[in-house]
Amino acid sequence: MGFTRAELESFRDAEIDDLVGPNCRLLVVGINPGLWTAATGAHFARPGNRFYPALLRAGIIERPIDPSAGMSDADTQHLIDRGVGITNLAVRATARADELTAEELAAGGVRVRAVVRATKPKVVAFAGITAYRTAFADKRAKAGRQDQPFEDAALWIVPNPSGLNAHETVDTLAAKYRSAAAEAGIF
Repeated sequence: MGFTRAELESFRDAEIDDLVGPNCRLLVVGINPGLWTAATGAHFARPGNRFYPALLRAGIIERPIDPSAGMSDADTQHLIDRGVGITNLAVRATARADELTAEELAAGGVRVRAVVRATKPKVVAFAGITAYRTAFADKRAKAGRQDQPFEDAALWIVPNPSGLNAHETVDTLAAKYRSAAAEAGIF
């Protein structure tokens, strides 16, 4: 399945629902939906995005998931059954995360806090350190596990799986995601 540039652009500013089940243990927080994600309604759906391959390599999921044409009910249920949830800092779809304003990210931080209070995961993992620093005005945040909790959950900052984050590989992403997932009790 492919989209023309015009078709993708028609999804600019669209929003998609969070994927969070009743027993979420690991809540992954992306920056915002990309246009492909908005077009399919599936998080991290752009072909070539390394999120699901990294989850598989880490053992967080037990079988491949390809959401590039949309998330199947079985794939959604597999994530929920594994205790994995997904939300975003900013809710509107853009072609690139750098199109978001600092105010949007800060407002998204308030929204994510509410999601975490409502769902009570063991671990919250923000996928993108720059967006986290902006959203929470924490210029000193470092990658990895943070000392302070996030709404009573352990707080991790992990790399964003976008291909634009070229210095990360599926293997390096998997190792970092696995550490957060282990603390969440996924294994």
